[in-house]
Amino acid sequence: MMTFVSRLDDEALQRFARQIILREIGGEGQRRLAAATVVIVGAGGIGSPAIQYLAAAGIGGLRIIDDDAIERSNLPRQTLYDGGDLGRSKAETAARRATDLGLGITAEPVRGRIDADNAHMLLHGADVVLDGCDNFATRLVVADAALALRIPLVSAAVGQFEGQLGVYRGWQPGLPCYRCFVGDARDRAEDSCAEAGVLGPVTGVMGSLAALEVLRALVPFGADPAGTVLIADLLSLRFRTLRLPPDPACRACGIAA
Repeated sequence: MMTFVSRLDDEALQRFARQIILREIGGEGQRRLAAATVVIVGAGGIGSPAIQYLAAAGIGGLRIIDDDAIERSNLPRQTLYDGGDLGRSKAETAARRATDLGLGITAEPVRGRIDADNAHMLLHGADVVLDGCDNFATRLVVADAALALRIPLVSAAVGQFEGQLGVYRGWQPGLPCYRCFVGDARDRAEDSCAEAGVLGPVTGVMGSLAALEVLRALVPFGADPAGTVLIADLLSLRFRTLRLPPDPACRACGIAA
């Protein structure tokens, strides 16, 4: 949970000078980042660049949840890791790298799977949740818990040359939750990156955009993206934004007619 940071020391002022000079961020915004806790679900293709940029931007606390170990097939797109990390825990390795990149950062690894039994505990105290996991079952659990706890959810997904990104605050009037977008979606084996494939830079683009939206949620700047979904077609280099209305019959945030 965000706590007040009264001042930035000389090292912080030098390190974050290019951000602080932005009128949308400034010293107050940088202090907000330093006071923030962000939960990242999935330290894979999306989580890898997001963790790097959030740590480097000055986020004060990261909680990184992932139950996987690093495999050779991860390396082309999960650039937080290298060949010397094979077999190691993604959560623990990512937390160490985040500590190296950040300034005074607390990076907490959670080597395990988030589920309906532990989701509220693992998300409690977060200012923003970034979900970059690779299956709908986990995404729905995370989305439901974030909605119940009233924590902004940044959700990103990739496949082949495509990506999706949305920000959800479904407890607010007029805004949808994640289930308004996907309903009770189920995983299909043919949709997984292992089966369908994915190009590494696609995860880099979407993970970086997800990190941007986490920063925007903590230090509001520009247009609020909540209620829209960004669709990226990187095969054709086309981006489009869809307006997503709340579903009045949504069993998570709506009231059935």
